[in-house]
Amino acid sequence: MGIIANQSIKNSIYMYTGMLLGALSVVVFYPNVFYDHPENLGLLQIIVASSTIIHTFTYLGAPRILIRYFPKVNDKDQLISLAFLIPLIGFLLFGLFYYLFKDLFFSLFNADDIFQENFHFVLILVLFLSFYEILSSLSRSLLNATIPIFLKEIFLKGSFLLLLTLHWFHFISFITFLFLYVSVYFLMIIIIIYTITRKYNYKPTLRFDNIEYKRILQYGIYVLIGGSSAMIVSKVDMMMIAHIMPNLEDVAYYSIPFFIGNSVLIPSRAIGSITSPLLAKAWKQNDILTIKDIYVKSALNQFLFGGIIFLVIWLNIDHGLSVLPEKFNGEGVKLVILFIGLSKLFNVATGVNGQIIINSKYYRFDLYSNILLLIITIITNYIFIQQHNPLSHYEIYGIAGAAFATAVSIFLFNIVKMIYLYYKLEIQPFNLKTVKLLCLMLFVYIVIPFIPIDCFIDNVYLNVTVRCAILVVLFIPSMILLNISSDINRIILNILKFLKRG
Repeated sequence: MGIIANQSIKNSIYMYTGMLLGALSVVVFYPNVFYDHPENLGLLQIIVASSTIIHTFTYLGAPRILIRYFPKVNDKDQLISLAFLIPLIGFLLFGLFYYLFKDLFFSLFNADDIFQENFHFVLILVLFLSFYEILSSLSRSLLNATIPIFLKEIFLKGSFLLLLTLHWFHFISFITFLFLYVSVYFLMIIIIIYTITRKYNYKPTLRFDNIEYKRILQYGIYVLIGGSSAMIVSKVDMMMIAHIMPNLEDVAYYSIPFFIGNSVLIPSRAIGSITSPLLAKAWKQNDILTIKDIYVKSALNQFLFGGIIFLVIWLNIDHGLSVLPEKFNGEGVKLVILFIGLSKLFNVATGVNGQIIINSKYYRFDLYSNILLLIITIITNYIFIQQHNPLSHYEIYGIAGAAFATAVSIFLFNIVKMIYLYYKLEIQPFNLKTVKLLCLMLFVYIVIPFIPIDCFIDNVYLNVTVRCAILVVLFIPSMILLNISSDINRIILNILKFLKRG
C-alpha cells in the first residue's frame, strides 16, 4: 500500500485542486459566461458527452489491454505498438461509418442543426481522447499515475478556466473557444509523450509475434463492450435529456448540479488510478490476500474522503445554490445534487470492485453486468424524465428524474458486483471501521445544523467557510480517535511531525 498511499496523496492534491478549478468553472463561470446563451453550454456538454461515448468504442479496449498485460508480457514494445494501432484502426472505422451513414448517425443522437454544424469538433476530440487514454494507461502501467492526473485535473481545467475568461470578456468567440478547448488535448498528448519517453525507451514495431495478440484482442473486445456500456451509462442521462426534453438549455441546467454531486467521486479516481496496475500484478501472482487488502482499504479511504465531500455539499446546499443565477437554480436542481451525490457516495464506498473484476479471469462478467446496467439506465431514464411518471408526485421528473434514474442504476450495479465478488472470492469491502465511519458522518450531519451559524453570519461565503471549518474540527479529531483509517492517521501524524520540526 506504500505506492498507493504515496501516489494517492499526490493524485488527491491534484484532484482536489482540479475540483476547485472545476467548481469555479461550473458554479461561477458557466452561469455567467453562458447566461444569455445557455444553448451554447448545452452544445459544449453534448460535444464532450458524445466524444466520450464514441472514443470509448474507437480505442477498442486498448487502455485496459495495456494495464492488464503490461506486467505479464516480456516484449513490452510490441504490446505498446498494438495498443497504439488499435485506436487508429478504430477511428478510421468510425470515420468510414460516419461518412457512409451520417444521416442515420444524427438521427440516433437526435442531433439538432447546431450540433450537426459543429460535429467536426467531436471528430477531432474523439481522436485526441483515444490517444490520450492510451498514453495515460501507459504512464499508469509504468506506475506513474501522477502525470495523467496533473494534466487532466490541473492543466486541462486551468486552461479551460482561462478560455472561459477570454470568452466571457469577448476576447474570443464561442467557435474559437471550442477550437482552443479541443487543442488543449493535443498539448496534453505532447506533454505526456515527453514525460514517458524520458523514462522509457519505446521502440515502435509492427511485429506482434512475441505476444499472444489473439488472446489480447479477445480480451479487448470484451472490455470494449463492457467499458463502452459503462461509459454510455455515465453520459446517457445528458443524452436522453437532450433527446426527450425540448432544447439544449435543459442539458445546461442539468450539468451544473450533476457536477456538484459527481464531485463525491473524486477520491475514487485518485486511488483507482494507481490500484488498477497493482491489482493486475496481484492477479498475475494469484495473491488474493493483497487483492482483499486493496479492496477493503480502497473502500474505506474512498468512503472517508467521499463522505467529507458529500457533507460539505449537503450541509451548505442552500447557501451554495443561492449564488447561482435564478435560471440555473430552478426546479429539480437540489434533487439532482442529492441523487447523484448519494449514488456516487455508495459507489466509492464499495471500493475498486470493478477493477478487481476487469483485471481477473472473471473479466467477462464485467461485460454482462455493464450491458445489464446500460439497459436499466436507459429504461429508467426514459421513464423518469417524462413529466408524468410514477414518482412525478414527488417532483421526480425532468432533470431530477434523470438523476434519480442514474442513482438507481448505480446502486444496483455496485450491489451486483459486490455479491459477485463475495460469491467468487469470499471478499467484501466493509468491516467494523465502515460502520464507525458511517456513524461519525451521521453524527456530524445531525449536529452541525443545530449550531446557529445563520444567526450571526449573513455573508454567504463566510457562512459556508465557517460551516466547513466546524465540519473539519468535528470530523478529523473524531476520525483519529476512532482509528477509522490507519493509513490516513499515519499521514496526518507524519504531517504534524514535519510541521513540528519546521
